[in-house]
Amino acid sequence: MLSPASIPQHPWVSRRTAVQAGAVGLLGLGMNHVEGLRVAAAEAGRPAQSKRSVIYIFLSGGLAQHDSFDLKPEAPDQIRGEFKPIATTTPGLQICEHLPMLAQRSHLWALCRSLTHPSNDHSLGHHIMLTGRSDAPVGFNPSVPRPQDWPAIAAVAGAVTQPRNNLPPAVVLPEKLIHYSRRVLPGQFGGIMGSQRDPWFIEASPYNSLGYGAYPEYEFDHQERANMPRRSAFQAPNLTLPDGFPGSRLDNRLQLLGHIDRQRADLDRFARVEQFDRFREGAISLLTDRRVREAIDVTAASENDQTRYGRNSFGWSLLMARRLVEAGVNLVQVNLGNNESWDTHGEAFPHLKEKLLPPTDRALSALLDDLHDTGLLDSTLIVMAGEFGRTPKITHLPQHYKLPGRDHWGAVQTVFFAGGGVRGGNVVGSSDKNGGYPAADPQRPENMAATIYNSLGLPETVAWRDETNRPYHIYHGDPIAGLS
Repeated sequence: MLSPASIPQHPWVSRRTAVQAGAVGLLGLGMNHVEGLRVAAAEAGRPAQSKRSVIYIFLSGGLAQHDSFDLKPEAPDQIRGEFKPIATTTPGLQICEHLPMLAQRSHLWALCRSLTHPSNDHSLGHHIMLTGRSDAPVGFNPSVPRPQDWPAIAAVAGAVTQPRNNLPPAVVLPEKLIHYSRRVLPGQFGGIMGSQRDPWFIEASPYNSLGYGAYPEYEFDHQERANMPRRSAFQAPNLTLPDGFPGSRLDNRLQLLGHIDRQRADLDRFARVEQFDRFREGAISLLTDRRVREAIDVTAASENDQTRYGRNSFGWSLLMARRLVEAGVNLVQVNLGNNESWDTHGEAFPHLKEKLLPPTDRALSALLDDLHDTGLLDSTLIVMAGEFGRTPKITHLPQHYKLPGRDHWGAVQTVFFAGGGVRGGNVVGSSDKNGGYPAADPQRPENMAATIYNSLGLPETVAWRDETNRPYHIYHGDPIAGLS
């Protein structure tokens, strides 16, 4: 008779670990994403591996061109606004006085001052600029994403670029774009490609309040409402917190990170003792990969990095983007501000001056410096845009705001470009004297998207294929000429 000690035992794993391994929900990662990481490089229609990357910075709400990169100092008061232009290191090129760090780095970036599309609506504007398609899909619903929507640029990049280093080819961070009414903005997802090709969302900053901007340092409310809920946590997403793990204990980083390490060790052990299919094994491998944790655990970065990028959601997000590009992610979309943070209908000038432009100036400058110093800027294109620009004429809605601002304006906006072969100090196109319409070399979102795809090394013939093997070509315009 076998003694109890000699009876073969099935390896014991806690129910919590089994649930974690089954769900594999870290960072929004589902089985569909892991499967994509394991697809052979020779898949039909997939181009050869490229070491080029893109960081697409999205300013939800719409950056005012007059108050950032296309000032009109000679225009009338009701158009000119309160900000003054300052010189950059490029002769003849001026930008807003509240972007002094970027002004000192103009040799690294370029502008397109003539991007135009037909919508002044937030939802359709998001869809247009996140997908690179000016035409609304059939049945478009501004209130909810639909399967008939065009696929996001990030979703397309995830489908047609080859994964590197067992990492997702396309990532969106630090959160999905959601309005304070809880309306999820369309254009962020796989759309007609299917939800299985949604981008990989890193939920480092879960949306849970009315707060705007680069919290906690620069959080604000456009309407300055009393008792606005504050956003309190930006952290490397963990698998789960144990039962009874109260919020106050989150302050002890060593305790929390130690708990995450133990979870990862449990998952790694579980992967060895259970017979998973190759996709689930791949998911657990990704979750236990220390490179992933190091890339996303930006709040534990060095003091130097924290100071250079800023201790706020804008700085942490761009630092995370840099690390993910270094690790081998092909496209990273960074949402700088949820709840349409850049929607400056009112209080525009104090909020831009004090809350929005400073953290953007600092974080983007640090990103440029790091990519330049490491030699990655030549192979990494940075694009920064919103869903539209703002009206030339300053307006005031006294029922909602104490001070004036600018309304929605799809007719023209300035798009920021850097790296990826872009010629620094360069300006493509122009707006008219009031900053209301393109005056020269108009460009469309299709041209911006084509510039992104071209920078990733994708040929004009590349297409993604649906379940019936029908090809869908991704280029709907030419790359913007004159940037390089």
